[in-house]
Amino acid sequence: MKTEANVDNEITNHQSLVKEVLTGMQMLFVAFGALVLMPLLTGLDPNVALCTAGIGTLLFQWVTKRQVPVFLASSFVFIAPIMYSTQTWGIPATMGALAIVGVVYAFFSAIIKARGVGFISKYLPPIVTGPIIMVIGLSLAPVAVHMALGQTGDGATQLIDQSLAISISLPALLTTLLVSAFSKGFMRLMPILSGIIVGYILSLYHGIIDFTPVREAAWFAIPNFTAPEFNWQAIIYILPIAIAPAIEHIGDILAISSATGKDYIKKPGLHRTLLGDGVATTAASVLGGPPNTTYSEVTGAVMLTKAFNPRVMTWAACAAIIMAFVGKLGALLHTIPGAVMGGIMMLLFGLIASVGLGSLVKAKVDFDQPRNFIIFAVVLVFGIGGMALNLGGFSIQGISLCALVAIGLNLLLPKEKQVS
Repeated sequence: MKTEANVDNEITNHQSLVKEVLTGMQMLFVAFGALVLMPLLTGLDPNVALCTAGIGTLLFQWVTKRQVPVFLASSFVFIAPIMYSTQTWGIPATMGALAIVGVVYAFFSAIIKARGVGFISKYLPPIVTGPIIMVIGLSLAPVAVHMALGQTGDGATQLIDQSLAISISLPALLTTLLVSAFSKGFMRLMPILSGIIVGYILSLYHGIIDFTPVREAAWFAIPNFTAPEFNWQAIIYILPIAIAPAIEHIGDILAISSATGKDYIKKPGLHRTLLGDGVATTAASVLGGPPNTTYSEVTGAVMLTKAFNPRVMTWAACAAIIMAFVGKLGALLHTIPGAVMGGIMMLLFGLIASVGLGSLVKAKVDFDQPRNFIIFAVVLVFGIGGMALNLGGFSIQGISLCALVAIGLNLLLPKEKQVS
């Protein structure tokens, strides 16, 4: 027979569970705009991205023994290489390359466990990673401008009138800017989603959205999962991109540690959290989804709401997986016009570049040393200029070339001795 105390405990536990579920849905809502933006820009299926983000988060929790309150989704750093790779080698080959990226994370994890994080500062200091991240953002600038002007990403075809496109893309950009800069509290965590909503409303007003695909889509539909294929050219092209998200991951773990007052670098350990990213990325790629990494927007939401219980992210992950099987949601997301995306991308890609520059400033990189000027200059010109090397039928270009050049120059160029 239940006592009054037992009944009270059951009610309390039920209320606590409901609160966890609602908070988890809130976390997914924070991540939603940026989460679906990645696949829409790169040609991947947004429903697959939702599903693999949920699965990736659950796998991360398994690897880290559910100790870290984070949600996983794709880093924007991967947008440029995925766009180029899918256009050049196709989606299956791109997924195969991204699966190998997850293996690289696991390799980094093993090194960190064996030797600590010191090797990162030696081989991947800010003078190496900063310019590479800047190139990733700046190389995408033309794509953002073309789409904001109503064109295809390569600027070859005009999809809608330029003046109409600007009347949609600029308000979407302005909304994203204003929400990011001036909003307070929870709203400040959703600048991308806010920009998409405003741009979508304007697109509806101008009558450029066709809802036929939404009407024809089923309510329940299996996401368009894609099996990976392994193409060595795609692998070599994408592999160096793993450097930037690995560095970004360390920053996110430090941030969430600061917010919760727990040192996740020690427990469960940076090697476990990075391995969790790797396992999640490989699993996502096997299903045709973008690579997974810890998500800065959700980290900000955790700081704001004080939702430090990792079970909250379990519910967010489950909600993402359930939403992935709603066919009409995917069809609706595909109706977002390119001009809306272009407006937001103009800020987004600039922010990627500024993150690279900010890492140089934060690390107080000494540009009085000629070696730092040389690395910075060569990487930027190679990356933005589209430098490519063809060696006996083997071609290396873009971010992968920039990464190899930056790492090589950093190791080869002598450092000036510090005068005491």
